[in-house]
Amino acid sequence: MNPSDTTVQTPRLDRRAMLRLAAAAPVLALPQLARAQQNAGTPNFVPQVGQQGKDVIWVPTPDALVDRMLRMAQVTPNDFVVDLGSGDGKIVIAAARDFKARSLGVEFNPDMVLLARRNAEKAGVANLTRFEQGDIFQFDFSSANVVTMYLLPGLNLKLRPTLLKMRPGTRLVTHQFTMGSWEPDDSSTVDGRPGYLWIVPASVGGSWKLTTTDARGSSEATANFTQAFQQVTGTMRLGSIEGRMRNVKLSGERLGFELMDDKGVLRSYDGRVAGDRIEGTTRAADGAAGTFVAQRTGAATPVDGGRD
Repeated sequence: MNPSDTTVQTPRLDRRAMLRLAAAAPVLALPQLARAQQNAGTPNFVPQVGQQGKDVIWVPTPDALVDRMLRMAQVTPNDFVVDLGSGDGKIVIAAARDFKARSLGVEFNPDMVLLARRNAEKAGVANLTRFEQGDIFQFDFSSANVVTMYLLPGLNLKLRPTLLKMRPGTRLVTHQFTMGSWEPDDSSTVDGRPGYLWIVPASVGGSWKLTTTDARGSSEATANFTQAFQQVTGTMRLGSIEGRMRNVKLSGERLGFELMDDKGVLRSYDGRVAGDRIEGTTRAADGAAGTFVAQRTGAATPVDGGRD
């Protein structure tokens, strides 16, 4: 047979089938496009100290300070660590390698993202780490219970409202820069480089109905807390008696204080804040133990106390 006489038969599609294929093509391409964008970058990229990023220049945190920051945050294998502006991935990798914690790095520069993934592979912790290309001001990191940062003061302040909405008890550690009027709970300096720790405080500002129960019976009081971050003061009213609380201390979701009841008995309170309710235990100066419940009776005041 002469090849020139050969007729190639092709399947025929009706117009409706062609329209269906055309409509489906962009949808089918989206996952591949997303993966391509996520992995876009220079394979052999080598970062330079001081290179310009989206909001900051890149300067790596010294290894000794990385270790100290993670120890300040008391990282354990039960934690989920998120590093905002993760660069070459060293903090994420250290959290996984040295503390066996699941860790995520959020980095705007796709070249850095690829580099961090390669570094995690070399360190043997790719199974515990993840690196995502994204904007830290748009990325949802609310599931973390440890957040690490090395950002400028203005960026810390911009992030502060988001950080204060995280679960009480979430630990935040930064290299070099603080968060304005929110005083750190702890700090360390390694070779002249400072690191800071904050513990996200529960919201306790406002009025509460306090009920105390022990072997002597039950009593009720009105408590009012004034809050500015983790700094809290309190007053109480019990019948005709008004007074100040002593030794008020808030750390994450844990709230402790002392007050003298209407019988002149000094009691210590240790409770856990869960939204608009606080529950815990009491102990009187004579050793009598009891329990207490506090229920919020008005609107909560801002955790930051209206400070800048």
